[in-house]
Amino acid sequence: MLAAGISFVFLISARPAASAGVEDFYKGRTVSIVIGYSVGGGYDTYGRLLSRYLGEHIPGRPNVVPQNMPGAGSLKAANYIYGVAPKDGSAIATFGRTIPVAPLLAATGAAFDGTKFTWLGSISKDTSLCVTSTKSGIKTWDDFLAKASTLGGEGAGADPDVFAHLYKNVFGAKAKLVAGYPGTNDVALAMERGEIDGFCGLSWSTLKSRHPDWLNKQSINIIVQAGLKKEPELPAVPFAIDLTRNQEQLQIVKLVLVSQEMARPFAAPPGLPSDRGVALIAAFDETMRDRNFLAEAKTQALDVDPVSSKEIDTLLAEVYATPKSVTDKAAKATMSD
Repeated sequence: MLAAGISFVFLISARPAASAGVEDFYKGRTVSIVIGYSVGGGYDTYGRLLSRYLGEHIPGRPNVVPQNMPGAGSLKAANYIYGVAPKDGSAIATFGRTIPVAPLLAATGAAFDGTKFTWLGSISKDTSLCVTSTKSGIKTWDDFLAKASTLGGEGAGADPDVFAHLYKNVFGAKAKLVAGYPGTNDVALAMERGEIDGFCGLSWSTLKSRHPDWLNKQSINIIVQAGLKKEPELPAVPFAIDLTRNQEQLQIVKLVLVSQEMARPFAAPPGLPSDRGVALIAAFDETMRDRNFLAEAKTQALDVDPVSSKEIDTLLAEVYATPKSVTDKAAKATMSD
């Protein structure tokens, strides 16, 4: 009985000490949010929005600073946060939603296991689109299948590249990919300049928040939408899952589309001290309920539909359990010309 009482007292006294340890670590410190794309795109916008509020919910209230690290369609940032960044809770990152499954799709240079990041959560779910300029001859899904087109890309594992390959190899679109752009904003400018016909992997949330003029001026065509659920605001746009013609196509498409459920993901390195990992996850969750955060998101027309750390862990565990026969087919479909 005495031992039990001592244990109880120890547990009570240990909790404030653990909290104080986290607060002491973060007080006066700077936390970096590494953004895997160039300035101006959707991931950059969401990353900078989070950076303005996250620190208020971390014990010790550290300064949180966004840091752009474009390269290989955000694969550079994912590799950095997984294997190079300090594993002490002072660095987190956001990168493309398809990046966590890149190792399953045999993406060159994906040096990580997506299930082992310390996932903080995702700010939203989303739907990915293929869009073309109205100056292009590609105006509909049928045009996309029948006519040659040039699409912009960023690198292996990046949203525009994965979806361009998916539509080409699974559905037969006559698309040529021009890769190497630093981010979505750069690809968008290339389309506006007429260098390319369009691009895939553009988020519906990014289109609404960053390019409302395209919608207002009707200067783009939305060719197809991809997600696990059809976007209610786009009832007339073809839905990728509905376009599949057999079970194999459906399996491949669904493996790629699970990433839409974690559209704006944020992760810290694996192996953090457990108390700091818990604190960062709690801070992310609290930020998603922060009235000022939500108000600013609304003024920028940014969707906030949070996905928790636990939900991401569960989702990725299921995806990584996909039979190799399916992942091999998906890899061939999404990573090769």
